[in-house]
Formats: sequence, C-alpha cells, structure tokens
Amino acid sequence: MPRLQERASVLAFRAGWRALRLLPAPLAYALFDVVASVVTRRDGSSVQRLRSNYARVRPDLGPAELQELTADGVRRAFRYYVEAFRLPALSGEQVDDLVHITGTEPMLAELEQGRPVLAFLGHTGNWDLAGAWCARHLGHVVTVAERLRPEEMFQAFLDFREGELGMTIHPAERGTFGALLAQLRTGDPVVMPLLSDRDLSASGVEVDLAGERARVAAGPAALAVETGVPLFPVTMRHVRRGRHRWGLDITVHPAVDVPAEGTRTQRVAAATQACADALGAAIREHPQDWHMMQRVFVADLSARRRAPDEAAA
Repeated sequence: MPRLQERASVLAFRAGWRALRLLPAPLAYALFDVVASVVTRRDGSSVQRLRSNYARVRPDLGPAELQELTADGVRRAFRYYVEAFRLPALSGEQVDDLVHITGTEPMLAELEQGRPVLAFLGHTGNWDLAGAWCARHLGHVVTVAERLRPEEMFQAFLDFREGELGMTIHPAERGTFGALLAQLRTGDPVVMPLLSDRDLSASGVEVDLAGERARVAAGPAALAVETGVPLFPVTMRHVRRGRHRWGLDITVHPAVDVPAEGTRTQRVAAATQACADALGAAIREHPQDWHMMQRVFVADLSARRRAPDEAAA
C-alpha cells in the first residue's frame, strides 16, 4: 500500500473510531445496518464468499432464503465493527450488561486452581467484546492477532487491548507458537483464546466442519497436546435485547478429550475435530453469526492449495 494511501487509511480509521464512540448506540447500529445493506447489494467478492460458505453449511436453503441469510450475516459482521470501535468508550459495567455467558464453571475451576486454560474460537459473534469480559472476570488474556496494514492501525488496536484491557497480544508470525507454549508452561492461570476456524497453510488440519471438509488451525490442539492444558471450544452469537439493543451470548463448551495415545499428529487431529464439532453445530444453528468471508472449505480451494493434504494421503 503506498505511503499516502496508508496515511489516509489511518486517518479514516481514527476518525471513525472517535465518531462511533460519540454516537448513541442505536444510531451507530442503524448507520452500519445501512452500510451493510449497501455492501450486500453491491455483492462484492467478500459477500459472494460469505454466501458460498453459508450455502455449504446450510444446503437446505433455497435461493431467497440464502440471500436473506447472507444479508443478515453482513449486518452482523458490521455489527462486530460497531462494537469493536465503541469498545474503548464502554465502562466495565456496560461490557457486563452486553455479555451473557454460560458454561464457565469448568474453566473457572481450572483458573481458581492456578492453572491456565485454552479456548478454540471461530469468527462468531464478537471476540473482542468477549475478550474484554474475560479480562474482567476470568483472568489475564493472552492471544494472537493477525497483523493489519498499515502498521499504525495495527498498533492502535494493540495499544487499546494491551493498555486498557490488560491483554497480552502476540502478532501472528513465525515464533508465536513457541511464545504461547512458553507462556502455558509457566503454569500461570491465563486464558488463551485463539481464533482457529481457518488455516489454509500446510500446517492446517483438515476436519469436518458443519458437514463439509475444511482446513482449520492446529495451534490450540497442539498446545493442549504439548502441555496438558484443557481446551474449551467457545462459540458466540449476537442476540437482540430490545428494539434498539443488541447483546452477546457466549457458550463455553466442555473441554475436549485429548487422546493419550497415538502419534502427536493423530492426537492433534482428534482434538481439533472435537473443537470443530462444537463450532460446526453452532454455525449450522446460527450461521448468520459466522463472519467468514474467506475460503475455508477444501472444495473451494484450487488444486494447488489442496495439494499438501492430497500428497500426504
């Protein structure tokens, strides 16, 4: 990205961040609903990919139902951005008011015993809002974030999450797995949520996701295999709390069974599939809350990108 274009992106980002904090929440949501409708009508590549992904997890839908689902999915994706931009202006009590979480008891039991926990997340609901709630009520959050361009924009996100929310954020890059492994081996009672529902690299694990073959990240299961730290699938969805008010429902699923026998690859694959089972069931039930606007299913990959698994078969 040319330097001038990068600077313009940063200025627009900062202006939007400030403006959305000042708007009343109903107006901010309404504004982004309009933007989402425009984006849906333009039917760009991201919207087409979202529709394609929805068609794979809900093959029972007709064209009109699929289009309605896609429009709702785009609205909810933009709702994520409203909440992410407004998050710095929210008090802790406001965060608590937005979030309803179930299934935390086994996770809390581990943390109260002074042990860390892992969480397998998909791009569902709002993981930033979930992280803010977690930092308030469960413990120190250690996670990974994809680098954004320009770098200044990425740094702004890091500054807020690390400075105001107290999280530790590792950029997704070479060496990050080792840093996460070292953190877990300290035994400190941290919460390590990792977005893991897409990994098209050679290290991705092929699983059944909502009835389709997909490639997801091996990281959470690999960390669980290496350390014995329990791994909890976590799913989220937006729910309407009133006419102009939305909230976030979070479900912490039971920790997956990590096989004690077999090769490391087999154990990682089994634990990853167990996580994908929980995520896939949630996606099929509430697909509109899955903000996946990229390729994830093996059937949508080119022959070249499918090659690593085919060669290994």
